[in-house]
Amino acid sequence: MADSHMRRTDDPVREVTIVGGGTAGWMTAAVLSKLLSQVTVRLVESDEIGIVGVGEATIPHIRNYMALAGVDQLRMLHASMATFKLGIQFVDWGAPGESYIHGFGRIGRDMLWLHAHQLWLAARERGLKVEHFDNYSINCRAALSNRFRFQDVRAVNSPLADLDFAYHFDASLFARFLRGECEGRGVERIEGRIVEVVTDSDSGFVESLVLSDGRRIGGDLFVDCSGMRALLIEGALGVGYEDWNQWLLCNRALAVPSERVAPLTPYTRSTARKAGWQWRIPLQHRIGNGLVYAAELMSDDEAAATLLGGLDSKALADPRPVRFRPGRRIEAWRKNVVAIGLSSGFLEPLESTSIHLIQTAVHRLLALFPAQGFRQADIDEFNAQTRLEYEDIRDFIIAHYKVTRRRGEAFWDYVREMAIPDSLAQRLALFQSSARFFGRSKLELFAEESWVQVLLGQGLAAKADPVARFVDDGQLAGYLSDIAETIAEIVAGMPDHGAFIARLPERESRLEEAIGAPIKRG
Repeated sequence: MADSHMRRTDDPVREVTIVGGGTAGWMTAAVLSKLLSQVTVRLVESDEIGIVGVGEATIPHIRNYMALAGVDQLRMLHASMATFKLGIQFVDWGAPGESYIHGFGRIGRDMLWLHAHQLWLAARERGLKVEHFDNYSINCRAALSNRFRFQDVRAVNSPLADLDFAYHFDASLFARFLRGECEGRGVERIEGRIVEVVTDSDSGFVESLVLSDGRRIGGDLFVDCSGMRALLIEGALGVGYEDWNQWLLCNRALAVPSERVAPLTPYTRSTARKAGWQWRIPLQHRIGNGLVYAAELMSDDEAAATLLGGLDSKALADPRPVRFRPGRRIEAWRKNVVAIGLSSGFLEPLESTSIHLIQTAVHRLLALFPAQGFRQADIDEFNAQTRLEYEDIRDFIIAHYKVTRRRGEAFWDYVREMAIPDSLAQRLALFQSSARFFGRSKLELFAEESWVQVLLGQGLAAKADPVARFVDDGQLAGYLSDIAETIAEIVAGMPDHGAFIARLPERESRLEEAIGAPIKRG
């Protein structure tokens, strides 16, 4: 399509042109095509340009996205060879030989205003017998047992009501599935390589894209999903980048698939290595593996040897390199260009936030959509929310590195002793003093349960909430024992994760018939 007219900044937005496919492009197209009935959505991508495709693990919010995009989640699960994810296992992070799980969902149950972790710390301080903290979360216990089932909304006052899950999926197959959904709704996919971005000399707005064969593609709003190339937001509009490498040293990754092995585990694994960490993501047809590392402290050859030496099955390809800069785009929205995905920033996939950041950017774009033209107040709000979200996730990831007792390796010695953002330092100090945690904003992604599991799992020395002294030893020990025993009993009766997937129907409409119980889907 040729660009049809010179537009004014206050003209209604009728045409959205997305630059780049992959996960970011097709996730954006799926939601906009579903909800903006009077807007034409098109996507420009080139088969010549590869897709990073390493973001195969998600967090539970992905199910909200699926519902918003009108996607049948079971069709997606089968099409993308997905598995379920109950959390992330961290191996050797606090110290070599230690492990813990950052599980989704609730931890145990509260005693009045005291949370399970505060009771657990109090019991430890008094020398009472306690189990590994993982055993007080049904998600963690089920993950380690390779068991899975859906949350049961009828199970009032039972850990079954607290189960939460996300997905592991093949990112390329997921993007292909979304493309099919989008094209079925009328989204036009334009194949072609962009060689020029034309901007208006007065307003600076992007007017059109010129393809290598001479075609010109117009639009009112352009969404930059071109990945780390940032073709529009940086290449055409010159928006700069805030680098966070002083806290996040890793700037390289190698990714390699390997053969599937049994059992099919319902969790991601992250294992600390000499100058970074290695991921393991189980899919129905293979295992996704990768090593994230600091190139200044580990050569590419050593990284490849470390990755391949840490596989638990035969590699199916050669390791594929990915270079990145940890940080964020200073403005994710400028003029008539919105950056979504890697073009807006990159935070290493330690907590599976890459796909979530695509999702929240799409939600934010919907909430501030410039239907009647572009308003700077809307753009400023979009950018402010994006900045807060990135900084919040940044602090959570930094905490994994800062709170460690690993010693004798340049990488870990640096991150353990490095100065950290004040926002994180204050949060760690409060938790150490009394195991208390308070959310600061509705934009915060990780709730108290997430912080608690990571900080305690990494070995942060925290004192119990002083109010816990009013609970006597017998009541405290009995309460914790009851939580752990109840969870263990329920998990023992759950089906094997792989067997559960094998009996899933092809569509959600037949799910309750197959599973035999009503569940919470979104």
